[in-house]
Amino acid sequence: MRYVALVIALFVLTPPAGATPAAEIDPRTSLSVVQQWIYNYRAKPDYAHIPAAVRVLFHAQTFKEPENSGIYLGFIAGAIGSNPAKAEQLVNSFFPVPAEDEWVIVRAIAYSGLPDWRNLLRRIAPRMPGRRVMIDSYLAGSLPTLIDIPLEETKPGTLDKLRGVFTRNPFAKDDKPLQTTLTFASNQDLLDTLWGYYFATGSHAPIQRIIQMLPWAKSRDTVDKLTVGSMARYTLASYAVRDAGLREFLRSELARHPALIKVPLTEVVQAADTVQLAAVRKDALAAMEELKTKGSESRRNLDFWGQVGVGAVALGCVSAAALGQVAIGIPCVIGGSASQGLLSFWEKQQ
Repeated sequence: MRYVALVIALFVLTPPAGATPAAEIDPRTSLSVVQQWIYNYRAKPDYAHIPAAVRVLFHAQTFKEPENSGIYLGFIAGAIGSNPAKAEQLVNSFFPVPAEDEWVIVRAIAYSGLPDWRNLLRRIAPRMPGRRVMIDSYLAGSLPTLIDIPLEETKPGTLDKLRGVFTRNPFAKDDKPLQTTLTFASNQDLLDTLWGYYFATGSHAPIQRIIQMLPWAKSRDTVDKLTVGSMARYTLASYAVRDAGLREFLRSELARHPALIKVPLTEVVQAADTVQLAAVRKDALAAMEELKTKGSESRRNLDFWGQVGVGAVALGCVSAAALGQVAIGIPCVIGGSASQGLLSFWEKQQ
């Protein structure tokens, strides 16, 4: 019955032939309706209503803060990639797009996983002249696609460290450059993006990527890794509680991985099977407290202690959100860097 209600609501948003899509958006339509529709989409794909749902996301200014919109970006990317034959038609149906939100279309195409995504981006480019620099960066490879983003930065080897010691000017001011390298370890919104892609496709590829982050739930080295790893473990368990297919897939992965991944993955499966999400949540908070009390295994500077504080707030989101009433089953997901706000995707379902 809930699904029927969602479809009816989306039909209200579907413009008649010849009408301008943006003019047909019903402002009374709640963002929560589209959120529920997105969460249920993989079970009952409804490709025809994706344009209407995306227009609601734009109308609701969902992408105003890019670091908190990962789930929606991932869903659009997955929707584009799920049907290559109709990908260009789908992308064109999103227009007109607010100028400030055109980056979403560019990134969604690049993240779509389409074999021919570059040519699609080239064909769409004339409609977004203000995003020429971003488009060219993706086409040139200076900005990575979702599948090309590394889990973490490669650590310099011994020779690289020695080279740095002998080539650096010891009297020069040590200014740290702006860190723009994308990694899953330092960008929690990318975890959201993977979940959004899963919602749109039901593909296990993003789940496999999330599984690779599980060892970080045991990390005592950096706050970023501990936070992302804890979020990966908690969201996997939380979604698997309500998704039998996901539960079975996670169980089937146990035999494929080394102990480093198998141990936290076993915890996820057990928590999902027995609905013991509170245990996962408490363990994450305890790990953060331990890190705060005993310090990092490799860092003990003032910057580190500041990160512990914001990391604890981020993990506190899990505790606060998961104590609420489970209506749809979407937990609080961290969006943006450890010092940014939270995307309470689950709380908005209440």
